[in-house]
Amino acid sequence: MIMKNTLARLRRERGLTQEELARRLYITRQAVSRWGTEGV
Repeated sequence: MIMKNTLARLRRERGLTQEELARRLYITRQAVSRWGTEGV
Protein backbone atom coordinates (compact mmCIF):
# COMPACT_ATOMS: atom_id res chain seq x y z
CA MET A 1 0.00 0.00 0.00
CA ILE A 2 2.75 2.48 0.85
CA MET A 3 4.40 2.23 -2.58
CA LYS A 4 1.05 2.63 -4.32
CA ASN A 5 0.19 5.79 -2.42
CA THR A 6 3.68 7.27 -2.65
CA LEU A 7 4.04 6.65 -6.38
CA ALA A 8 0.67 8.20 -7.17
CA ARG A 9 1.33 11.22 -4.94
CA LEU A 10 4.79 11.91 -6.37
CA ARG A 11 3.56 11.47 -9.93
CA ARG A 12 0.74 13.96 -9.33
CA GLU A 13 3.03 16.46 -7.55
CA ARG A 14 5.30 16.47 -10.58
CA GLY A 15 2.40 16.73 -13.00
CA LEU A 16 3.26 13.50 -14.81
CA THR A 17 0.82 11.18 -16.48
CA GLN A 18 1.28 7.43 -16.26
CA GLU A 19 2.48 7.53 -19.87
CA GLU A 20 5.11 10.20 -19.15
CA LEU A 21 6.38 8.38 -16.07
CA ALA A 22 6.58 5.13 -18.00
CA ARG A 23 8.62 6.80 -20.75
CA ARG A 24 11.06 8.24 -18.22
CA LEU A 25 11.51 4.83 -16.58
CA TYR A 26 11.69 2.94 -19.90
CA ILE A 27 8.75 0.73 -18.97
CA THR A 28 5.18 0.35 -20.21
CA ARG A 29 2.28 2.49 -19.07
CA GLN A 30 0.55 -0.73 -18.08
CA ALA A 31 3.36 -1.47 -15.59
CA VAL A 32 2.91 1.95 -13.98
CA SER A 33 -0.83 1.35 -13.80
CA ARG A 34 -0.31 -2.06 -12.21
CA TRP A 35 1.96 -0.58 -9.55
CA GLY A 36 -0.74 1.94 -8.76
CA THR A 37 -3.46 -0.64 -8.32
CA GLU A 38 -1.57 -3.58 -6.81
CA GLY A 39 0.48 -1.60 -4.34
CA VAL A 40 3.76 -3.25 -5.29
